[in-house]
Amino acid sequence: MPGFLSDLVQYRRLWLMIVVLGIGGTHLSGFQMSVINYASPYVQKFINETWLERYGSALPRETLMLLWSLIVSAYCIGGMAGCLCSGYLAAKFGKSFLQPRAASKRNLVSPFPSPAKTLCLFMTRFCCPASKWSCLRKKCLLLNDVVLIVATLHTGFSRTAKAFEMILAGRFLEGIAAGIHMNAHVQYAGEISPKKLRGFINVTSTVFLALGKAVARILGLRDLLGTEDMWNVLLSFPGWVALIQLLLLPFFPESPSYLLLQKEDKAGCLKAMKQLWGEGNYHTEFDDLMKEKALTKGTKIMNVLEVLRERSVYPQLCTMLLLLLSLQLCGLSAITFYTSEIFSTANLQESIIPYVSLGVSVCELISIMFCSSIIDRFGRRTLLCGGYSLMALILVLLETSLLLSDQFLWLRYCSVILIFLFIIAYGIGPAGVVISVMNEIFTLSTRASAFVIGGIVIWLGLAFTGMIFPFAVMLLGPFCFLIFIAVLLISAVVIYLFLPETKGKSTSEITEKFKTCQFKRKRHQAVEMCAAEEKTFCTRL
Repeated sequence: MPGFLSDLVQYRRLWLMIVVLGIGGTHLSGFQMSVINYASPYVQKFINETWLERYGSALPRETLMLLWSLIVSAYCIGGMAGCLCSGYLAAKFGKSFLQPRAASKRNLVSPFPSPAKTLCLFMTRFCCPASKWSCLRKKCLLLNDVVLIVATLHTGFSRTAKAFEMILAGRFLEGIAAGIHMNAHVQYAGEISPKKLRGFINVTSTVFLALGKAVARILGLRDLLGTEDMWNVLLSFPGWVALIQLLLLPFFPESPSYLLLQKEDKAGCLKAMKQLWGEGNYHTEFDDLMKEKALTKGTKIMNVLEVLRERSVYPQLCTMLLLLLSLQLCGLSAITFYTSEIFSTANLQESIIPYVSLGVSVCELISIMFCSSIIDRFGRRTLLCGGYSLMALILVLLETSLLLSDQFLWLRYCSVILIFLFIIAYGIGPAGVVISVMNEIFTLSTRASAFVIGGIVIWLGLAFTGMIFPFAVMLLGPFCFLIFIAVLLISAVVIYLFLPETKGKSTSEITEKFKTCQFKRKRHQAVEMCAAEEKTFCTRL
């Protein structure tokens, strides 16, 4: 307890910066993903009324569902566009920091189509002015705040303007901002954290994501903003949060790793460490950064295509894709889909179900916060393997409970308890650890583009799950849980066998771990080939 209090005092400026980063980062993503469900009936009614007032006839139900699907999917489309923009920004300006100014024309060629390139160039004019104190991620977050404010003005005033198209445009702009700030927030938080708190601070991005979902469920209650008169105010809430970050973030310093590795400012790096971490001896962290600088000397910030061509990064990329795919297919979507049905069959009153669902979100938030406090003690691999195994066991019990609930009525109440237990295991395991591992296994030269690849996988996974999962439920019913049980068990085994523990290790040490594992596999294959050749030779003799 005394150690915790001393850290709380010593790193007080760091905690403030984490809060400012979080409320305008993944917190808004969690809010925007969840809030649309609470505004759904009122937005659809608004679209129908607007169409009737314009054209004098009711909107066909098929057309209404198409427009509503466009509004929902516009966020995912914008998210993928935002990821591509963040990749272009990192590659373009990372090169300008690490390479001489007289760059060749070949380095200026972008793999993106001209509209995306034009948008990115427009953004970089404001994100990265040619000043000595500029920082790419910090400026991107500030510009994102402006984009979010514009987006929420569209959704907030759509009802006054009687234009549902403004909601569509607002959701698309919110998606672009989410695609950028999810990458920038996670990387920025990881770069400003000291080694002993790195796991805890990396998990805070997931904590704020869960907090955003909980805030959306609270504000979406019919007692607050989830009403026909206030739905536009509910959708415009992110604009106020973005304004807070826009006003406060400029008062915080850049990350020490940025100042040393990209600006080569040793004094500025040490000054930023003291500003964020308080007075103390930070030679260990500084030496780790110097080692990383020596390893990356002469290298440049890679764009997405260069990372995909770089064979030495394949183990890290495969690890990241495994973690993200297992996170998408862990069964959370199935739990969310069946939650209302399970609560109804447990004879819960209709008016109480929204509050029980809110309890599920609060349970997720608390479990992720608990994960952040134990991740540096138990390690990443232990929490991942244990979390996936426990989630698989709970899904087996839930599958059994759903199949036998008609014969044994008391199993319906067990299903409610199992939902809460699944959310707890999800929060303590993969929800809190995956982002931390992703942030630790990549070097500065590949991290930004790797996060772009990961972000695209996340957004595609959200769109794919939303479209395919309802049909899987219709075909398989409760047996759809069997798919997720298999994914969880396979993921636990693969992670245990191939993921090195990253707790307490620098980026250079983790990279060496991956290289060692890769060398051992190649050596084992070479030994097997030699043994096979000797056997063939002896057979011929």
